[in-house]
Amino acid sequence: MELTNGTGVQEFILLGFGMDQEKQFLLFAFLIILYVLTLVENSTIITVVHIDGQLSQLPMYILLSNFSWLEICYVTTSIPRLLFDLATQNHVISFHACFFQFYIFFSLGNTEFSFLSALALDRYLAICHPLRYPNIVSSNFCYRLIAGCWLVGFLGFLLPVVLISKLSFCGDNSIDHFVCDPVPILSLACAPLRKAPLVMQISMQTLFLVNVFFVIFSYGNVIYTLMKSFSKSRCRKGFSTISMHLLVVALFYGTVGAMYVIPHGESHPNIRKAITVFYTAVTPFVNPLIYCLRNDKVKEALGKLLRRMIRFLLKKITVEIQ
Repeated sequence: MELTNGTGVQEFILLGFGMDQEKQFLLFAFLIILYVLTLVENSTIITVVHIDGQLSQLPMYILLSNFSWLEICYVTTSIPRLLFDLATQNHVISFHACFFQFYIFFSLGNTEFSFLSALALDRYLAICHPLRYPNIVSSNFCYRLIAGCWLVGFLGFLLPVVLISKLSFCGDNSIDHFVCDPVPILSLACAPLRKAPLVMQISMQTLFLVNVFFVIFSYGNVIYTLMKSFSKSRCRKGFSTISMHLLVVALFYGTVGAMYVIPHGESHPNIRKAITVFYTAVTPFVNPLIYCLRNDKVKEALGKLLRRMIRFLLKKITVEIQ
C-alpha cells in the first residue's frame, strides 16, 4: 500500500488530551495497569485453550482463543503509543506511521465486528440447531471462519485509507486526538476532498450495519428458541450466557456507532477521545471476563493449569532443597 500526499507532509502532531501533569500521570497509571491486565487475561485464555486437549478441539474455544489474540493486537495498536506520548510529551508521528496506525487500528476494529458476528453464529447454530451443530461447525469450518474474519477486516478499510492518504494537507498538521483518526485527519485536508470522505463513510456504515443486523438476527433467533424451551434450567443458563454476550456487543457497537455511524457523532473532540479510550482500552479488558473467565469449562481448565504449575514449582523447590 503506497502512501503519498499532495503537499509532502512529513509528520503530524497528536494533541492527545491536553491535561495538566497530574491528570496525565493518573491517566498513564490507569492505562498501563489496564493494558498489562488485558495482555495477561487474553494470553491466559490462549494458553489455557491450547494446552487443554479438550478445549483445543471445540469450535467455540478455537474462536475464543483467536478472539483473545485479536484483542491483544487491537489494544497494542493504540495504547502503547498513547502511553509513550503521555510519558515523554513527544506527540510527533510521521506521515507513514500515522496512516499505518490508522489502517491497522480500523482493520482490527472491523475484524472484531466480524468475530462478534462469528461468535453470534456459533451460538445460533449451537442453540437453534443443536443436532446439526457438530456436523456444521467442525474445526476446519472454524478456521475458515476465522480466516474470513481477518480477510474481511483488513480489506474493508484498504481503499479509504489509500484515498485519504493521497489528499493534500495544508496549514496546521495537528491532529486533535491521541490516535490517527479519520475525522480529525480529514479536517486537515485541503479542498477538494474528492470521494475520500464518502468512501470512508460508506465503508464504515456498510461494515457496521451488516454486522449489527447479522448479530441481531442470530441472537434474536437464539432468544426465540430459548423462550420456546421446555427446560427451565436450559433456558435460564442460555439467557445468562446470551445476556452477557449481548452486553459485549452493545458496549462495542454502541460506542463505535456513536462515533462514526450516527450523524454528527464526531462533533465533540473530548467526547470522541473518551469514547475511543473506552472501546480501545476498556472493552478488550472486559471481553475475556465475559466470554471466557465466567465459562465453567475455561475455569476448570484454568484450575488444572494452575495446579499443574504449583506442583511443578513445589517439585522444583523440593529438588533444590535436597
